[in-house]
Amino acid sequence: MRVSVIGAGVAGLVAATELAERGATVTVLERGASVGAEACSWFAGGMLAPWCERESAEEAVVVRGRLALDWWPRHFAGTVRAGTLVVAPARDAAELHRFARRTAHFTSLDQDGVAALEPDLAGRFRSGLFFAEEAHLDPRAALAALAAGLAARGVDLRLGVDADTTEVAADAIVDSRGFAAREQLKDLRGVRGEMVIVRSTEIHLTRPVRFLHPRIPLYIVPRSEGRFMIGATMIESDHRGPMTVRSALELLNAAYAVHPAFAEAEIVEFGANVRPAFPDNLPRVTRDGDILRLNGLYRHGFLLSPSLAQQAADILLPVEVTA
Repeated sequence: MRVSVIGAGVAGLVAATELAERGATVTVLERGASVGAEACSWFAGGMLAPWCERESAEEAVVVRGRLALDWWPRHFAGTVRAGTLVVAPARDAAELHRFARRTAHFTSLDQDGVAALEPDLAGRFRSGLFFAEEAHLDPRAALAALAAGLAARGVDLRLGVDADTTEVAADAIVDSRGFAAREQLKDLRGVRGEMVIVRSTEIHLTRPVRFLHPRIPLYIVPRSEGRFMIGATMIESDHRGPMTVRSALELLNAAYAVHPAFAEAEIVEFGANVRPAFPDNLPRVTRDGDILRLNGLYRHGFLLSPSLAQQAADILLPVEVTA
């Protein structure tokens, strides 16, 4: 089967990988000049945290997201399975209790337990929650690794091609254009997300830290060379403009509350993009003749893309089960 995948964000590259592994002849068409650079996955946190996400998401996110914990290590060697640490200021202990009630698969920590996991946070938090089975990755490195893996399989990856589903000749088309497909998916909406990348040699974290606050919740994800991704904004807007001053101040102030060393960190990058979401905030695979549309990954791109891709591959290239 000849399959054309439109869009080289995380949804498109993971779908292309699944299809190529099942023997399809795959072509990936991307309008940008580089893999993922125009996709919201370029600005993602890269957290594979199904149980933490259950705090604000449906149970389906946990069930489908657990697949990512096995899929990503097989396809990206840089996947780090060190768990997730959730903390809150002492005055906001109720937020930690509420988070615990809505989630599962964690260990409750006292102050010494937090310090044992992250020594640089010693004495800063009286309690925390540790989700030991969760993982994280650097989204940009992961996208590059998927592209390299596809190239090794002979997949034709074409950049700078602004393809439309009506113009592509193939046995099947996988439309993974995200918010750009809103004309075909009328109930798709945009949810704006913003992030900051900073660099500091004064603090070391091994795993993502989620900081609970009733007004400014955020996550800090460690990356290589002393870099940290700070994010969490979710704004009901399809505006793609630069990050606002308010969001930058809130994220940086919250990071400073996690550790004062972030006040001296170098700002490497501000970023913003629009996440595609359906009304229920769950992704869908919809079929229109020979076109499959993979969309609605919302804030769960890296977590739910393996499940979504396998669903699409099952439709186009079902795996035969023998007795």
